[in-house]
Amino acid sequence: MRKHYDFGNMKGQKNPYVKQLKRPVTMRLDKSTIAYFKSLATELGMPYQSLINLYLRDCALRHKKLQIKWAS
Repeated sequence: MRKHYDFGNMKGQKNPYVKQLKRPVTMRLDKSTIAYFKSLATELGMPYQSLINLYLRDCALRHKKLQIKWAS
């Protein structure tokens, strides 16, 4: 480090974006689901993980609930 840098007067600041940071998780997804999001992400020019995150965030913000009817 160069001697002319003076960090003595700096106060540490908390990251204001810490709540927006992503957390790594492990999920088990079907191969066809991954293939779908990968192909869609390729069309859009973005990583498929980001696309899945955007989709899930949209579902959470809109409080979407899956309608499942189990066979009896």
